[in-house]
Amino acid sequence: MTKFLLLMTEQDHFDRWEQADEALQARVATDFEAFTEAVEARGALVAGEALARPDQARTVRPGPDRPVTEGPYAETAEQLGGLWIIDMPGMDEAVAAAALLPAEYSVEIRPISQAEG
Repeated sequence: MTKFLLLMTEQDHFDRWEQADEALQARVATDFEAFTEAVEARGALVAGEALARPDQARTVRPGPDRPVTEGPYAETAEQLGGLWIIDMPGMDEAVAAAALLPAEYSVEIRPISQAEG
């Protein structure tokens, strides 16, 4: 089994979600349930969380004094809205599970490297 990080992004995610009608919000909830069921049937759901708006983020920058800036590390129209950590047999299974997430989101799937030590 391999752990994967799934990062969900959508353009103007937070404003779009707040403006979504009940039918869309219900469908998105159903998609999340289908995703969770599929992951648990093939592997394990390690963690999953929705994130707060990007303006609440702080970024610790590189440098000797480690300056802190307000906001996310990258300014972009796409906003990171949530993340999942799943444990699956392989990338193909992780991709198949990610495809069950709501169609409005782009989902980056990245294997988690196991640190030695």
